[in-house]
Amino acid sequence: MRNILLIAKREYLEQIRGRAFLFSTVLVPLLIAGMVGWSAMNSGKAGTGKHLAIAADNAALAGQVRREMLYDTSAKLTVDVVAPATPEDRAALRMQLKSKAIDGILAIDTSSAGAITASYTSLSLGDFAGIGGLQNYLNRAVVHQRLISSEVKPAEIDAILKWVPIETIQLGETAKTGKSKGMEPFFKAFLMAMLLSMPILLYGMNMARAIIEEKTSRIFEVMLAIARPDDLLAGKLLGVGAVGLTQISIWVAAAALITGSALAAPLLTGNFAIHFSWFEGLLFPVYFVLGFALFSAMFSGLAATCETSQDLQMYTPLAAVPVWIAFGILPVLMKDPSSVWVVAASLFPLTAPYVMVPRMGMETVPLWQFAASIGIMVLSIWATLWFSSRLYRVGILMYGKRATLPEIARWLRYS
Repeated sequence: MRNILLIAKREYLEQIRGRAFLFSTVLVPLLIAGMVGWSAMNSGKAGTGKHLAIAADNAALAGQVRREMLYDTSAKLTVDVVAPATPEDRAALRMQLKSKAIDGILAIDTSSAGAITASYTSLSLGDFAGIGGLQNYLNRAVVHQRLISSEVKPAEIDAILKWVPIETIQLGETAKTGKSKGMEPFFKAFLMAMLLSMPILLYGMNMARAIIEEKTSRIFEVMLAIARPDDLLAGKLLGVGAVGLTQISIWVAAAALITGSALAAPLLTGNFAIHFSWFEGLLFPVYFVLGFALFSAMFSGLAATCETSQDLQMYTPLAAVPVWIAFGILPVLMKDPSSVWVVAASLFPLTAPYVMVPRMGMETVPLWQFAASIGIMVLSIWATLWFSSRLYRVGILMYGKRATLPEIARWLRYS
């Protein structure tokens, strides 16, 4: 045990004092904060402040559509009305659109008996993302005009068309209810998945590269004189894992200080906020340690079979695929956190850290699934360590020979 701790201390101090640690610890949070801040400041402006034109053959309907658009003050629209619009008027509007004098044309046709058709013309495909808002404006205006034609009083029309908001409520397993938090669970799930995947991948692959470098420099021949191969592998796992936890702790502490300061006030205005429960704070480091141990143990054994860093690159997809799967399942997680695919990904050891941690922020996960997920990961780590330690014992001293499957099988028998 003393040798394991000495090796862990050496790995920890060597990593902490390195420029790469300082660079990633400082720069990565700044980049993420900058991207999030830029996105937050621009997301509120997306689709707003546009200059639109309405071309219609019914002036009353076009005027009501304009009033509906201007009633939505958050859209900050400028709306011109051309009604009744002749073919020459429509052609002139298209020329204005080409010259970017206006951003879009909403054409409304009521010539068909009992039917109203509409089309929206724009230069950018991105503008079509807001077509739902235009449909809402148009349909409210159509209903308004039809009610007027039925001789309904304006006050009654306003009461009929009054907007009714829907309050979303989440029911927990204990029958307690609470207000849903809108998009907060999605951003929290994405943030936790990022915080887990980046250090696990970076430090897992970094440990594998360190093994190849030390193997190439023959430093292991000296280290093996005072420690067993199993002690070397266990010490490296402990040391590099502690570095990852240190970095995440620094990121979390910095985030807490920044969000509690006046610097974050411009970004945190409004109702949007992300909150973490004590249960999430407790399980986050547990899943980080388990995920790091699993991936590092797997890549440590594979690195012992490689001669150069180029050989190790062949195994890189093995680390990236679980992350791709986990991020690909996030939309399913948002829609149905209890679906079969989400539960399966929460229990599968390679994807469990990236799915279970965000999932517990989306719903109340049954305790048996936490226990099963952690238990399966512990068994997987034990099996991977058993396999990797045997590859490590023999492969660490093999030079100048590419490891083949029959060769690896012989290493397992030798150890």
